[in-house]
Amino acid sequence: MNWYEKLNEYFPVEEMKSKRHMDILLDEKGDVYYKDEGPYHVMMYAEFKNFIFIDYLWVSAKSRGQGLGHQLIEKLKNRNKPIILEVEPINYDDTDTAKRLRFYKREEFAHAQSIDYNRKSLATNEETTLEILYWTPSEETEDFIYDQMKKMYESIHTYKDKELYGKSYQPVNEVLTYNEEHTAENLLESVK
Repeated sequence: MNWYEKLNEYFPVEEMKSKRHMDILLDEKGDVYYKDEGPYHVMMYAEFKNFIFIDYLWVSAKSRGQGLGHQLIEKLKNRNKPIILEVEPINYDDTDTAKRLRFYKREEFAHAQSIDYNRKSLATNEETTLEILYWTPSEETEDFIYDQMKKMYESIHTYKDKELYGKSYQPVNEVLTYNEEHTAENLLESVK
């Protein structure tokens, strides 16, 4: 099974980019978009000047519990930049959602409670709500995280979207909103 098949088998269709999209990102945005692949993992990420965005992280069930995910996150943390990623809210019918959240909680990620992220899937045409998690080596605010997410959304998620999918994703201001007054329940506190 190749790297894309591993990701495609693990992640929901509404969250997946097409293989062509990822190949184009790797080729045309190779200065920021990377693939870290081994026999038991695939990590797709974008590294910008001020932050790192983890697009996909897959660790084989065969190697879970052996510290591979921790090693991958540590390698990124050693770059001394904030790390941002998207996660699904807990779905009690899918035990992997809680496992992922426990993993990121152990890795000292925080939940960006002031950021709402709702994107219509081009694959399913349904709205998907995701949560933003982040780790910072210093005291960056959620406002900073929000600004970096907007940059990532426009340069990675929507890169050549109309050409690749026949239609465009929603503009960033419809997908991401920031409101200091509105704070969602802390997603990471609900996992044990």
